Amino acid sequence: MKKLIVGALKMTAPLRIIFAGTPDFAATHLAALLESNHKIVAVLSQPDRPAGRGKKLKPSPVKQLAAAHEVPVLQPLTLKGLDTQQTLRELDADIMVVVAYGLILPQTVLDIPRFGCLNVHASLLPRWRGAAPIQRAVQAGDEVSGVTIMQMEAGLDTGPMLTIKQIPLLPDETGGSLHDRLAEIGPEALLFTLDNIDASLAAAQPQDHHKANYAHKIAKEEYSIEWQDNAGSIARRIRAFNPTPNCFSFLGSERVKFWMAHTRKDSSDAPPGTVIEANKHNLVIQCGEGQLVVTEAQFSGSRPMNIAALLNGRATQLTPGAIFTHSIPENS
Repeated sequence: MKKLIVGALKMTAPLRIIFAGTPDFAATHLAALLESNHKIVAVLSQPDRPAGRGKKLKPSPVKQLAAAHEVPVLQPLTLKGLDTQQTLRELDADIMVVVAYGLILPQTVLDIPRFGCLNVHASLLPRWRGAAPIQRAVQAGDEVSGVTIMQMEAGLDTGPMLTIKQIPLLPDETGGSLHDRLAEIGPEALLFTLDNIDASLAAAQPQDHHKANYAHKIAKEEYSIEWQDNAGSIARRIRAFNPTPNCFSFLGSERVKFWMAHTRKDSSDAPPGTVIEANKHNLVIQCGEGQLVVTEAQFSGSRPMNIAALLNGRATQLTPGAIFTHSIPENS
């Protein structure tokens, strides 16, 4: 595994780069490139999507940043069109950098830039290939994560690795906090790779496909807590899905989102989902194995609160013996 040693290799000439990305994570990398010696000749981003209560079309963070720097933005629905591919060829790019773009790049597009296409992937490949590597790392209880700069090929996150940067996960790591930490180290790894592109490509290492696993897209049925599960897996899922899409459960007919939780080994004979204890510090809920200690939650129509604040308005509901359920009870 290649270690990231900034400045250890011979610097190459500035590159002409096509950047492809859509969300905030990608925008962080684009910002670093815009401040570098390299030239962004065009940006690819997903088409504007409806957002907010008015469902007005909203440009992606990447598009907004590119527009602010007067960089041309392309927003094709697909990269399979011959016109789009010809436009990309005419840009005469040395390399394409892809960060959380959201569209599949066909082989004809991968072959257009002189040095091919690089992807910034938010995991230590070959672990957590796929759509949700950050959340799955937290959910699985991984001890480390990181960023891999990979040369793209037709397979899903299967290409040779150029640069890897690793960080330990914190005890209270959430999907949001790991996202932000990886967004800090990713640009450094990317710039190191681009600044030393010849040496980086020459030293590319193939992935061990036998060690690969997949970070499948988060499905809606995963949001609702199954209290029969063990407390550890529930706590990790709550943290992994914080701040989005959030885990929730029902207290009667009210949906309650869970933002932060840890575990304790105590147990009782109460059914899974039963509130065992409610005080100004913790809300303790019995699980299939162990107990979940909730420290931050949110009732519908309110903001996320610590348990002390939540009990100020919900003390009569959050009493020992109250039961959280996977779905709304029929008699509610």
